[in-house]
Order: sequence, then C-alpha cells, then structure tokens
Amino acid sequence: MKKIIVRVLVALVILVILAGVAVALFLDTAIKRGIETAGPMLAKVEVKLDSVNLSLLSGSGKLKGLFVGNPQGFKTASAIQVATASLALEPRSLFSDKVVIRAIDLEGPEITFETDLKKNNLNQILDNLQDSTGGENAPPKPNEPAPVQQAKATKKLQVDDFLIRGGKVHVSVTGLGGREMSVALPEIHLTALGQGPEGITPAELAKEVLQAVEKEAAQASSASVADLSKQATGLLKGVTPGSNSAVDNISKGIGGLFKKK
Repeated sequence: MKKIIVRVLVALVILVILAGVAVALFLDTAIKRGIETAGPMLAKVEVKLDSVNLSLLSGSGKLKGLFVGNPQGFKTASAIQVATASLALEPRSLFSDKVVIRAIDLEGPEITFETDLKKNNLNQILDNLQDSTGGENAPPKPNEPAPVQQAKATKKLQVDDFLIRGGKVHVSVTGLGGREMSVALPEIHLTALGQGPEGITPAELAKEVLQAVEKEAAQASSASVADLSKQATGLLKGVTPGSNSAVDNISKGIGGLFKKK
C-alpha cells in the first residue's frame, strides 16, 4: 500500500511539473506571437523577437533578439535592436485583469536615429502608433484588423520600473553621402507606469517608452548631426553650382530639427 501511495504521489508531481512546463511554453510562445503580430500592425514596421523565457514560479524572464524595423522611406536597416532584456513580474497577476511588472531592464540597445533634417524615423514610428491606436481610451473599431482590436482590448499593464542603460545611438543624416556617427544614449529611467486601477495597454506603454527614447536620442544626436552636416557642407561649398544654397538649406534644417526638441 505504501509503495502504491508513493508511486501515485510521484506520478502527481510529474504531472504538475509537466503541466507547468506546458503552460510556460505556451505563455512564452503566446507572448512572442503577440509581439510579432500586433507590433507591425500598430507601429507599421517590422517587429521580430527571437525568444521569450518566463518563469511562472519566480516571475523572472528574458526577451532575446528584439528587432524593430524602420518605417517606409527610411534607408537604415533598423530603428531599434535589443540583444537581451530582463523583466520581473508578479506571477499571480498573469491571471488577473492587470499584469504587474516590477522591473524591465534593457541593457545596451542599439538605436538608429535617421533624419532628413525635417523628420526622423523614431518620431514616424510614434506617429504610426498614434494613428493606429487613436486616443488613449479609444475603443476598438469594427473594421480594424484583429491584432489592433486585441491590442486595445488586451490586459492592462503596470510597470513600476523601466530602465534603459548602456545604449548607443547611430546617427544617420539622409543626403549626406551615407555618413554616420555613433554616440552614447543617456540612461532612461521611467517609473510608475500604469499604476492605479486602470493600468495601461501595451500600445500605450510602447508610446511612453518610445517618446522618451526619441527625445533622448534626438538630443544626444544633435551635435553629431551638426558635425556630419559641417563635413558635408565643407565638401559641397563652392564646388558645384547652387552648393551655397544647399549649405544654407542644411544649416536651416539643423536649426529647425532641434529647435523643437
């Protein structure tokens, strides 16, 4: 009898472990699929994620290989690339209406700031998100694609601490002969996102984070854009007919781009 009880208990433990593994695998796959499906619909750019690994017991997890492409009309390969991001959440909140994430840590993101001195790629992605989601409380429309409706109606989030550190900004100015420069991205630390009963949607969280990234990237890039432009105007000045006018246009473009930052 004792052996039978032991065997039954062992079998139950194995079943529980297998069930936990199955749920975790399903959740990891669901998160990856959700990001890769809704992301392009909302931001109108390619979004890829290599893998998600989340522990239901500890609430810790890692996202690997996040790739955010550029909007149509921009020439650089990507807007954002993150090799690894870690997070910590409350496991019980996964089964509630609002998922509570205690911390998200993005280390060493590679940001591309591409501009033609009138607009930039990061701001265009922000505009795309705004166009897709409408106002913060806008309900899903009947004619919207399913991923967009799901993104609006999905569970809400609370993110207590969002840290972006050790990043680089690769500055590219369209029309300056493919010249690029890299500068350090200042640390970005956001707190208390979605605290309160309502929380925020993933799309709203993306807008909050991207707004902060775009602001810091633009400010960090300002000196590099001016330097790249000086190099180009130095080569252009007096060399070709109308080059002095081109120099003036570039100078005005630099002033106009960063005047509003």
